[in-house]
Amino acid sequence: MLLHLPIAIMVTLSPIPVADSVPQFDIARECRFEGGSTAIFDHCSQDEAAALAELKTKWAEFGSTNQKTCIAAATIGGLASYVDLLICLELARDAVSAGDSPANPPTKPGSAPTQPGRTGVTVGEAPRH
Repeated sequence: MLLHLPIAIMVTLSPIPVADSVPQFDIARECRFEGGSTAIFDHCSQDEAAALAELKTKWAEFGSTNQKTCIAAATIGGLASYVDLLICLELARDAVSAGDSPANPPTKPGSAPTQPGRTGVTVGEAPRH
């Protein structure tokens, strides 16, 4: 949880505006940075274009706070990636929806699921001493 603190602080101080539409990134620059052959460049370009198309259709589904946070995360280091932006937004959305579901309570990272009807009994883990 504390790993996200620097990003949260950076985002609250960030002057990045959140628009009603998907931000514009330089796909060619991002893919040139990946290096390698033209096949790698073409594959990167296709992935970025597909992510952009998906973002255009789903942009309104993501809250402005998540948009701002994920734009900042996707543009760290001077490069910008639609793939990274889409993954960030989907993870943020899924984390909120998983936390809201009473049938799927949040668990600690690294914990195994419990058996239904047996509160506190962990499956596949020996007791820790």
